[in-house]
Amino acid sequence: MNYKNLKLYFSLFKVTFSVSCFSFGGGYVIIPLLRKYLVEDMKLLTNDELLDMAAVAQSSPGAIAVNLSSLIGYRLLGKLGAIITCIGTVLPPLLILSVISIFYEAFRSNTVISAILKGMEAGVAATIVDLVIDMSQDVFKEKNFLLSILVPFSFVASFFFNVNVLFIILLGAVLSFGQAYIKKRRLGDIRND
Repeated sequence: MNYKNLKLYFSLFKVTFSVSCFSFGGGYVIIPLLRKYLVEDMKLLTNDELLDMAAVAQSSPGAIAVNLSSLIGYRLLGKLGAIITCIGTVLPPLLILSVISIFYEAFRSNTVISAILKGMEAGVAATIVDLVIDMSQDVFKEKNFLLSILVPFSFVASFFFNVNVLFIILLGAVLSFGQAYIKKRRLGDIRND
C-alpha cells in the first residue's frame, strides 16, 4: 500500500465519519454533503457518478447511507475502501446511540434536547427539498420527456392520491426500461440502414 492510497483511505474515512456525525434524517441527507466533499472539493467523483451510486444504494436493501458509502469506497479503493467507508459511516451513530442509551431518561425528559430535535426536523426537511430540486434539475437538463413528467407525477400520486410508493417505483421502472428498449431498437434500426 503506497502513501497516496493510505492518504485516500484516511480522507474517505474522515469524510464518511464527519458526514455521518453531522447529518440527521436518513440517507438522503448525506447526498448533498458527499457531493460537496467528494465531487466539488476533492473531485474524486462526478455528479453523475454520485447520483448513479445513490440510485443503486437506494434500491439495495439496508440503510442508504451505508450502501452509498460502501459503493463510493469500493469504486475508489476496492474492497478495503468499502470496508473503511462503511466503518466511517456506521461508527458515529453507534457511538451516539451508545451515549444516548446510557443517559436515556435524562434525554427523554429534557425540553432543550426536545427543542433541538424539533429544529433538526426542519433542517432535514429543507435539505431533502434542496436535494430533490438539485436532482430534478439534472433530470430536466436531459430533456427527456418521460423523466421530466415522472418526477411531478410521482409526487402528486404519492402525496395527493396516497398511491403506494412501491407501485410508483414499479411503474417508473417499467416505463424507463420501456423507453430505453425503444431507444435501443431505434438506434439499432438506424445503424442497420
